[in-house]
Amino acid sequence: MALYLIGDVQGCDAALGRLLHTVDFSPSRDTVYLLGDLVNRGPASAAVLRRVQALGASARCVLGNHDLSLLAVAEGFHSPRPGDTMDEVLQAPDRAAMLEWLRHQSLAIHAHGLLMVHAGVLPAWDLAQVLTLAGEVEAQLQGPDLHGFLATLFGNRPDRWSDSLQGPDRWRVVVNALTRIRFCTPEGVMEMKTSGPPDQAPPGHLPWFDLPGRRTASLTIACGHWSALGVLRRPDLLALDSGCVWGGCLSALRLGALRADDELIQVRCEPAQDPAD
Repeated sequence: MALYLIGDVQGCDAALGRLLHTVDFSPSRDTVYLLGDLVNRGPASAAVLRRVQALGASARCVLGNHDLSLLAVAEGFHSPRPGDTMDEVLQAPDRAAMLEWLRHQSLAIHAHGLLMVHAGVLPAWDLAQVLTLAGEVEAQLQGPDLHGFLATLFGNRPDRWSDSLQGPDRWRVVVNALTRIRFCTPEGVMEMKTSGPPDQAPPGHLPWFDLPGRRTASLTIACGHWSALGVLRRPDLLALDSGCVWGGCLSALRLGALRADDELIQVRCEPAQDPAD
């Protein structure tokens, strides 16, 4: 049995198929964890969703910001942005089944000694709090009022965590941290505009994983989301967004018994979009 992590696919189904073929993935034997952003910007989001659904219990996913955006567009709260490629899903005959499956995926998974999220975590949260807060949002996504929940989900405020937050403000901070964060102040204030590499951090900010006193620093966190960061492997971090949709690679990490035994496998990708767009 092999265990794999795969970074942001973003609608690049051909690359995902080649990567699974390269590692000789078998649903009866192996398990893959996809680190969010299955859809959007690439040419074949519906094919990605169908492929992953067909893997059944051998594939587990965390939701990324593009996955949540697809749900919001489908519910009429967002218009597609320039460069979005969601229409294939929205116009598909199996649209309802794909969206229903997507909203039942996780915001955070703790398994095999890893905490898996799409983007990152806030410094004040420990493992138990991350999982509890992710579970709160998952309950809303999977509940009877998805429309009402998505109506209040998006925005950049509040920009920091407080235990006193309730309702939409609380869930918005959780979603922004787990699916959008890159830079943060040591006090836990999120900055949501900068997407460049770590050396372009805004004044007073650090990459979330380098914040002093981060309560999850003793864990290994697996994530995607940050293509300008690329693949970064260290004891507390496995970052695997290698810019597939921009013409980089789609990356898989075969997990070993020890971190030193992990194996990185990559396939080159044709650019679906220009990073400048």
